[in-house]
Amino acid sequence: MDSIFLLVPIVILFIAGAVKLFFWAVNSGQYDDLETEGRRILFDDDAPRTSGKDIPAQGGDTESAPSPQDPSREQN
Repeated sequence: MDSIFLLVPIVILFIAGAVKLFFWAVNSGQYDDLETEGRRILFDDDAPRTSGKDIPAQGGDTESAPSPQDPSREQN
């Protein structure tokens, strides 16, 4: 019976915190658009955009010389 005097105030504080968190989420717009996120998985993403630097030149050596900033491509 003594433990109920400790547990009831803890539960009341926990519920008050959960209600405060819920109202914060509603007021900050977390629940404004519920349909978009559920449908997003059904549609394909657009193809990633690549710049001309990412595409190797045609008919030549596709291996480029190591840049001074890239130590992982050092040749010994």
